[in-house]
Amino acid sequence: MKLEDFGYHLPKELIAQSPCDLRDESRMMVVKRKTGDVACRIFHNLPEFAKKDNVLVINDTKVIPARLIGKKTTGGTVEILLLSRRSEDSKPLETWEVLLKPAKRVLVGTRILFGEECEAQVIDRVSEKKWIVTFVTGIEFDNFLKKYGRTPLPPYVKRHKNSAESLADMERYQTIYASFPGSVAAPTAGLHFSQNILDTLRKNGVHVVPVTLHVGYGTFLPIETDDVEDHMMEEEFFEITPEAAEVINSAEKVIAVGTTSTRVIESAADDAGKIKPSSAYTGLFIYPGYRFKRVGSLITNFHLPRSSLYLLVCAFAGKHLTERAYKEAVRNRFRFYSYGDCMLIL
Repeated sequence: MKLEDFGYHLPKELIAQSPCDLRDESRMMVVKRKTGDVACRIFHNLPEFAKKDNVLVINDTKVIPARLIGKKTTGGTVEILLLSRRSEDSKPLETWEVLLKPAKRVLVGTRILFGEECEAQVIDRVSEKKWIVTFVTGIEFDNFLKKYGRTPLPPYVKRHKNSAESLADMERYQTIYASFPGSVAAPTAGLHFSQNILDTLRKNGVHVVPVTLHVGYGTFLPIETDDVEDHMMEEEFFEITPEAAEVINSAEKVIAVGTTSTRVIESAADDAGKIKPSSAYTGLFIYPGYRFKRVGSLITNFHLPRSSLYLLVCAFAGKHLTERAYKEAVRNRFRFYSYGDCMLIL
């Protein structure tokens, strides 16, 4: 299966640079797999499509302020993107796997300073892109991130330093139900939910169940193999509790909010579709040909061409229907990517 067959044309002006003014006022394309019907609605219409005793599965991970800007002792600026904690040594010293920019100007031993009280030191290089950095912060690391960290927006969302939009991102690039810190990217399908939508769903008898998947840098990584099957996903930590597994197993239909919730459910399901409580890492790569074991409907944003996320949607809705829905979205000027509109695939 060739990666080049999963591209599409997108005018640059349709890449959303900021979220909708109100979360639940985003546009929602409703795609019906059985009939091939495609309709344009608004996200606040979602309760019309969820029936009593359906289970809506959300990802309650929380984005950390993982983007840091520091200065070398020589005065040069270095940007750090936190990826994963390697070890939690004697507080307040912590070791992280990170990306550095510009990496060509960094050597092992480089010190990166943040104000007068905090610094990082590069201690190893693990690949062309990844480094190991130790932080000595003088304050609790969470407080250090609150003080110096910024929202790790995807590269296609452009921001000027200290802009009003950047400050707003701290709230809007986070779901309203975010609970457990650990992600470097938001589970963006969840950004459309307001408290009113969740309350309405629950009032209508829909069960809302949280699972956790900490979104890692792999969500940004392009597929670089010519053949889809040769791509390897970076593993991400997920957790599904016994209580969540029990509710999901009792559902007539499971509605997954986003590709992350989908991967949690499918990683925890056996061949019969029964969910097992789990706390593990998953590298599950879903692409056309995959047989879904438990997910019955999917809420998802519009994704980059030739990305693992786009391939997952093609696997769920079918390649031809997905292509037609995306063309319809472009024709109707839907907003794309993280801060854009969404699809409900039934």
